Amino acid sequence: MQPTINIKNKKARFEYEILDTYTAGIQLTGTEIKSIRASKARITESFCEFNDGGELFVINMFIEEYINGNIYNHKPKSERRLLLTKRELKKLKKEVQNVGLTIIPLRLFLTDKGWAKLNIALCKGKKLHDKRNTLKDRDNKRDLDRIKKNF
Repeated sequence: MQPTINIKNKKARFEYEILDTYTAGIQLTGTEIKSIRASKARITESFCEFNDGGELFVINMFIEEYINGNIYNHKPKSERRLLLTKRELKKLKKEVQNVGLTIIPLRLFLTDKGWAKLNIALCKGKKLHDKRNTLKDRDNKRDLDRIKKNF
């Protein structure tokens, strides 16, 4: 049994309002899966974008080079294709083009079979006052939890 790999993008829920989520497979090459299994990946600065052919790619996703890989090692910040159904791709492309939303990766994980999957979300950027409200709500919740703990 493999240890669970769960790499999260914690900034995404603070920076964006999440409207819809999808689970996509990732087309990996060479030693990338070995680095992911060693938890040597980051998705904090990454986003998703469509190319001219209508395929969805994740950009700025950092997967560290595999230590034992020699000339067959991968590039750490290359574009990686996401695997979704045609229906999901059409819907996402329409939303991104017409409404002006963004696709952000939320979580990178491994399935029971060992496949690398990426939870992506259709997001709308938050304004500054929305972020302040989020911080205020978080502080209020923390204070209430402290008061409840004392009783």
